[in-house]
Amino acid sequence: MPQPTKGPRLGGGPAHERLLLANLAAALFTHKSIQTTQTKAKRLQPLAERLITFAKRGDLASRRRVLATISDKTVVHVLFTEIAPLVAEREGGYTRITKTGFRKGDNAPMAVIELVLEPVTKKPASSTKAAAAKATPKAAAKAEPVEETPVEETEVVETEATEEAPVEETTEAPAEETAAEEAPAEEPAAEVDAK
Repeated sequence: MPQPTKGPRLGGGPAHERLLLANLAAALFTHKSIQTTQTKAKRLQPLAERLITFAKRGDLASRRRVLATISDKTVVHVLFTEIAPLVAEREGGYTRITKTGFRKGDNAPMAVIELVLEPVTKKPASSTKAAAAKATPKAAAKAEPVEETPVEETEVVETEATEEAPVEETTEAPAEETAAEEAPAEEPAAEVDAK
């Protein structure tokens, strides 16, 4: 027994449904935008996106796979030469469905399905990582591995501390005052070494 299709049934049978969707896809690739019912647009979207993905590959096998669905060679040529290069940067979401209201007569919900041919604008990677770090610290740790910097080895010099001249550190002292403070601090240390 054949497996029923996903979603609402279009047309009289499976063969009619395949032809109906193939003709809708051909019209979409020819005109870049078509108006149809919401149900047909939702059923057309996965088929059109799969055909565009084949067109992005651009090899002979992909062209034959598309020709098995759409029998019009001029439409397939337009898909491979015009549409595929425009969406080469895009990783998915080649079509957009916009609801337009209801059809006069039978009150069917209508929609416009169109190709998204605008160039992709990539977001800066640093802002997305920062947003992820604020959201969950564990996810940020997994997403961005922390590189450990090697620690430089330094020589440890042992000096004897004398009670006569304690050395004080100042953070915002002028250069002249620090030079005056350093000179007396060094003299007693030299005297201790001499003894």
